[in-house]
Amino acid sequence: MRALIQRVSKASVSIDGEVVGAIGPGLLILLGVSRDDTDEDASYIVGKVVNLRIFSNDERKFQSSATDVGAELLVVSQFTLYGETRKGRRPSFTLAAAPDEANRLFERAVALFKDTGLKVETGTFQAYMAVALVNDGPVTLMLDTADRERPRRG
Repeated sequence: MRALIQRVSKASVSIDGEVVGAIGPGLLILLGVSRDDTDEDASYIVGKVVNLRIFSNDERKFQSSATDVGAELLVVSQFTLYGETRKGRRPSFTLAAAPDEANRLFERAVALFKDTGLKVETGTFQAYMAVALVNDGPVTLMLDTADRERPRRG
């Protein structure tokens, strides 16, 4: 599972010009599900996102997590995070989960985000969406559950 996280002052997602989800200060989370992901990956990514210390203190040092500051979360499904571009000119999405399983794991992750007590908004799975945001910082990070299996460098 991959999550592209952007710290935002505000963000919203619209479908056909109608806002279906909006947040104030917090995190926009673009969430992609791979064909190898499990419920364990959903739990891992949610725990990592809400506890990652990426909110700044007065000295602009990353000191607090989403949980610490009561951040709002906008979670948007994003299968293109698994686009493979090494060969040819058209991305291949063979690493992405099939729609039914991707939706199940996306909904599982959303439920886990809601279990944290933070305000959670979402887009609509498989819909064509327009995402608007005001990036704060900017702070943008990529998380990948496969990274926990890889040895650290150094």
